[in-house]
Amino acid sequence: MALHHHLLPTPPSLPLKPSLNPNHLTSALKFLPPLLSLTQTRFRRRRNRACFSEKHHTASPGSNDVVELPLFPLPLVLFPGAILPLQIFEFRYRIMMHTLLQTDLRFGVIYSDTVSGTTDVGCVGEIVKHEKLADDRFFIICKGQERFRVTKLVRTKPYLVAEITWLEDRPSGDVEEDAEELANEVETNMKDVIRLSNRLNGKPEKEVPDLRRNMFPTPFSFFVGSTFEGAPREQQALLELEDTVLRLKREKETLRNTLNYLTAASAVKDVFPSS
Repeated sequence: MALHHHLLPTPPSLPLKPSLNPNHLTSALKFLPPLLSLTQTRFRRRRNRACFSEKHHTASPGSNDVVELPLFPLPLVLFPGAILPLQIFEFRYRIMMHTLLQTDLRFGVIYSDTVSGTTDVGCVGEIVKHEKLADDRFFIICKGQERFRVTKLVRTKPYLVAEITWLEDRPSGDVEEDAEELANEVETNMKDVIRLSNRLNGKPEKEVPDLRRNMFPTPFSFFVGSTFEGAPREQQALLELEDTVLRLKREKETLRNTLNYLTAASAVKDVFPSS
């Protein structure tokens, strides 16, 4: 469900660079949405903090208490654990930054585009580093924390403030699928995609490092979703899922489709080396 278009400002300041540093995948993947890049950023388990600026009600993630949260619509999707650098230059969001830096440092990042509007599920971004520039612009680095769902818009000026509820993954109803096994399969597929991509790009073959790094299935599923840069609607669908097994299944299918494409491209390259 999207929030009402007429209540929303245009998407504000854009990120300075992709949310994660893309590695390994080649331009071949640009023709195969939704998977555009894979990264090896390690996710850490998120902290259970929840107090928000402007004297908003506070509550712990997972509680049923109402929480008010400033919102920052962007044409991208932030996942728990992911790092997002931003340059803040629009006046209303400079105001928001001044408030956040004096109070809590946390705000809601929510996906918005001109086609689908602004979604009602987002991720809290916590400012972990900031620099105020001479002309009152800000450079900030934030880290994804808890997911949330917007239940009501409280204010639209000078920036959005909404009542939100927390989202947490529920135990899967599919007892036949093991999340741990699925996570291992997804990691294997990611490594295969990286290997084939390197081969297509003429890079020397080398061992693909550990991508999962002992992450539990749920944070690993968020990490995998964050690597699907360039396909924000698919990322948004993954963010909104409240079942780790379903999220891993969807990611596995995407990776298998990508692997099939790369396998075919590699076969063509072997037959026609100069193509």
